[in-house]
Amino acid sequence: MKLLIDTHVFLWAAVDDPRLKGDARAAYVDPDNDLLLSTATIWEIGIKHALGKLPLPVAARDFFAREIETRGYRVLDVRRAHAERAAELPYVDSGHRDPFDRMLISQALVEGVALMSVDRRFEAYRALGLQLIP
Repeated sequence: MKLLIDTHVFLWAAVDDPRLKGDARAAYVDPDNDLLLSTATIWEIGIKHALGKLPLPVAARDFFAREIETRGYRVLDVRRAHAERAAELPYVDSGHRDPFDRMLISQALVEGVALMSVDRRFEAYRALGLQLIP
């Protein structure tokens, strides 16, 4: 299975945070699953780090390189189809307006992959075909 990893899951995995647990942890460590990391996640973390809101143990570029190589992520670049789908994505009952999360939802829909996230606001997008791994 191909899993697009949400930002918090990426960060939890990097530090072996116990919040990554149960079925999500099992899916994350399953060698048969392909882990995808969106460039939107890299961008989001980079912004938060630059603003001083997210400390990293090393420079952001080195952090990403280490995690991508160590964990075997395949980087999913943001493409035109993803941006167009994000522009069409409805603002459902959850009121979810975070542009990074909306891009991840759009990428998962366009690519036909599951999105690994514990963000309950994503549940409303199941009606559009979003597969979630909580």
